[in-house]
Amino acid sequence: MLVARLPRAFYVRPTLAVAPDLLGKVLVHRSRAGVTSGIIVEVEAYIGESDPACHAAPGLTKRNEPMYGPPGHAYVYLNYGVHYLVNLVTEPKGFPAAVLIRALEPLEGIPLMRRRRSRSRTARGAGRLAREVPDYALCRGPGNVTHAMGITLRQNGLDLLADELYLDDRGVRAGQVAWGPRIGISVGTDRHWRCYVADNPAVSAGAWARARRESASG
Repeated sequence: MLVARLPRAFYVRPTLAVAPDLLGKVLVHRSRAGVTSGIIVEVEAYIGESDPACHAAPGLTKRNEPMYGPPGHAYVYLNYGVHYLVNLVTEPKGFPAAVLIRALEPLEGIPLMRRRRSRSRTARGAGRLAREVPDYALCRGPGNVTHAMGITLRQNGLDLLADELYLDDRGVRAGQVAWGPRIGISVGTDRHWRCYVADNPAVSAGAWARARRESASG
């Protein structure tokens, strides 16, 4: 199997071109605890100061500064004081845009993912979680992605071309790509900038179930 690290040129493109191309790519995190990785199966795009749901809508701030920086870097933030969310910065430097990683299909380090999920602050019944959650659901939802992968604010601003947090192209074929509205926002809901692998159970439950219904009715 040929493995190629995604180059800077991959990220510098328009965000709505980068987003679907991320499906099937592999997110890797190397930490002292071990290596975890997963195939990207669901993402959301956030584009510029004119996007009311984008963190850049108010303009440049200390928090959103990585979005204005060079492409191919991580933008990690704490959401509602509970979950860390990981985004990949896109477009040329100075234009704020990023793609949120919403779901992964786990590949490497699944036992480590389970331990991390069991210790997460939001886990209820940690022992039951470790025993009963299927592998495909360990990284379903953006907060679960970071819990399972061990991604925190320490990774904010990291260069995705370095050796701690990065993306590989391993030749995975993503499958049928679907688009829909972004989830968990109250503004900018008219922009269908969430894309996902329609037949993958690791995708957010609502999106996966909807795609299955549409496939059956078609």
